[in-house]
Formats: sequence, structure tokens, C-alpha cells
Amino acid sequence: MMRNFKLTLCYDGGRYRGWQRQGNTENTIQAKMEAILSRLLGQEIELAASGRTDAGVHARCQVCSFRAETEESADFLLGELRRYLPEDIGALALEEAPERFHARLSCREKTYLYRVWNSAQPNVFERKYLHVFPEALDLDAMHEAAALLLGEHDFSAFCTNPRMKKSAVRRLTEIRIERAGGELRLFYTGGGFLYNMVRIMTGTLLEVGAGRRSAESVRAALESRDRAQAGPTAPAQGLILWDVRY
Repeated sequence: MMRNFKLTLCYDGGRYRGWQRQGNTENTIQAKMEAILSRLLGQEIELAASGRTDAGVHARCQVCSFRAETEESADFLLGELRRYLPEDIGALALEEAPERFHARLSCREKTYLYRVWNSAQPNVFERKYLHVFPEALDLDAMHEAAALLLGEHDFSAFCTNPRMKKSAVRRLTEIRIERAGGELRLFYTGGGFLYNMVRIMTGTLLEVGAGRRSAESVRAALESRDRAQAGPTAPAQGLILWDVRY
């Protein structure tokens, strides 16, 4: 009997080339997961994910879906999957899903978290999961610039895929900037994100906070649709796919 499953994962993306399966390497999250599931279920399994995380990006909550012909329970399959997964990929939940459920097409909203270590003190134990940026930051200016990114815009200036043929229009519903001691946390929530979009928005907001560009320059970058007008792409290790909603 063919059944539809919803699988929730978390992973440390540090040693992987991103989520998406690639022709020149098997070192992606999707390739690793499909190989294990295919062996476990004795059939070719193809995973769909809520979104494609870039190389080096992590996930606290990545939702996938797949179809398989099996009589085994979801609980049994989850236990078997956990036996074979590497330590840097965790299977949080597995359940049978409605026939029409699709991890990407059914997704309403995603939240990404970008973590910045904004202190001169070293953070030895979390250094692989933070972008170290010790310069003093003007959070009021960052909030002002972030507000200009909210709503529906063409985010071409905040994408590093110049050959993208699809629309670059996306809607951001929230950007939340919080300080927790020496750490700055930037949460981005929206219906969808372009390639490197969150990392470029973060690099731009950090430039605003450091006084290297004005908040108003963010509006100009949006209107220009020119990648050269936005800030740098912040490093991958600070980015986490934080939540996915359906």
C-alpha cells in the first residue's frame, strides 16, 4: 500500500554541501537521507523538503515528505531510521500524512534564525554556529533598516543567483532582532526565501549597525534590484532553519 509520510529532521550542516541532491557529490543531506530510507524500505525513495538549505547551513526544524509502499508503522520506521542516521542528522518525528500533503507546496511560512557573536570575548564552544562580528552595533538603526525589508518586494538585490528565471518577489512578515548577552539573534519569517537571501539581508543589516551604510540605503538596494547595491553575504555557519509552519 502506497502511503505518504511527513518526516521532521534537525541537522548540523557544517560538513554537508547543502540540502539538495547534486550530480557531482553524495555529500548532501537529501542524498544521505534518500540513501538510508531507500535501503530501509527496499525501494527508491525521493524526499521533498520545505526548503533547500545552503552548504554549511543548519536546521532545527526541516520538514520533508516522501511516499513509500510499506505496511510498517511510522513509529517502527522512525526507530530504524534513528539507528542508521549519522550523529549530525536527527530524525525528530515521522508520521503518516494526508494524501495531498507536500513538504514544500503545503508550507505556509518559514522562520530562519541568524546568530551573530557580537562581543570581543571569544566563544570557543559555539564558534562553529555563530558569525563573529565584534564591532559595536546600533540596534536602532538596524531595526529601522529591517522595517524597510518587510512586506512584499522584489528581492533581486538580495539573491546570489543571477540566472534565476523565476520571480524574485517574496513577502517578509517579520524580522525580529534580539540581544542575549554577547549574542545577537536575527529572526526572519516569510512565505519563501531566495538563494542566500537571509545571509545577504544579515550582512546588509550588520553594515547598517556598524555605521558603514545608512538605513535608507536598504530601500535603495531593494529598488535597484542590483546585487552590488546590497551588503555582503554573511557566513553560512550562523544560519539555522528554525521553524516551518503548515
